[in-house]
Amino acid sequence: MKECVALGLFSGGLDSILACRVIAAQGIRVIGLKFVTPFFEEELLIRQKEYEEEVYRQYGLEVKLVDMSSDYLQLLDKPVYGYGKHFNPCIDCKIMMLSKARDLMPRYGASFLISGEVVGQRPMSQRRDALRVIERDAGCEGLLLRPLSAGLLPPTRPELKGTVDRKQLYGFSGRGRRQQQQLAEQLGIIDYPAPAGGCMLTDPNLAIRFKQYYKGFFPCGKTRSVEDIRLLTFGRQFKPDEDIWFILGRDERENNRLASLRGPDDWLVNMTSRPGPLGLVRHAQKTLARSAAKKELISRLAGLVVRFGKKGRDSQERAEVAFDKGDEQERGFFAPVTEEEVNLWRV
Repeated sequence: MKECVALGLFSGGLDSILACRVIAAQGIRVIGLKFVTPFFEEELLIRQKEYEEEVYRQYGLEVKLVDMSSDYLQLLDKPVYGYGKHFNPCIDCKIMMLSKARDLMPRYGASFLISGEVVGQRPMSQRRDALRVIERDAGCEGLLLRPLSAGLLPPTRPELKGTVDRKQLYGFSGRGRRQQQQLAEQLGIIDYPAPAGGCMLTDPNLAIRFKQYYKGFFPCGKTRSVEDIRLLTFGRQFKPDEDIWFILGRDERENNRLASLRGPDDWLVNMTSRPGPLGLVRHAQKTLARSAAKKELISRLAGLVVRFGKKGRDSQERAEVAFDKGDEQERGFFAPVTEEEVNLWRV
């Protein structure tokens, strides 16, 4: 007899864990798809095998990572259903994930899809009308089973065919967590993540940066890139001139990350005479190097590095700053910029 396979949208949260386990308990092989982008859990890509083993060890679930970064950058340009409170296109995001999961069904020999959505749990993407729109636009009508709220929704194809026993599904609704916690206890699931606040696009501070980036506020290459997004997620951000994008690390970890994300036309800036932050001038070869105000801009950038570096005996003490251009290095002594200038240029 042919093995029955279902693909589950696996966020790693309790709802997705429960949804996958409930279906797996009916003798169906469940493969969880963990979607990642620069805005949520991209770091898992560098330890993919380790993560997949962790999930299997903790929850007995098979999981595969799916990187949808490039398509997601395009989605953010103009989501059909708009944004949430900040820059989060939750409905379009779910449609994209389900569309990709549907496209992957032949690869894994899957006959239907699962998600951990609960009716009424999220105001934007889990209203009844939104749930219908999502499965319709993703081309998943009849294919998408929501085990935690199935009792409140029309039967899906696997239920009608008898592949899944509808009586063993649930009718959860609302924002409360008690029902899910009780089910987790019944299934022996003890160690699970607390409810998360969402991806970076729901963070009020980061969302402003992302929105500005998409409006053209930050100078970038010909097309938006994953690398640009990564640079927006940390550090102090500055625009000391219309065409200059400057990022300063706030600690050693961020300094190291800046160095690792350096592109071929970026410049690195640091103090040589005492400890301080590392700065990165994004696309400097195309902007700073060709600017008529290059000398003044270099003074501003160096002054920012000195301003946030370790102070000498005198807070106004100049320091030697090096500009690493890749094929050559330029050095000079610079004074820190003023607090007024910091606030003027800070993003």
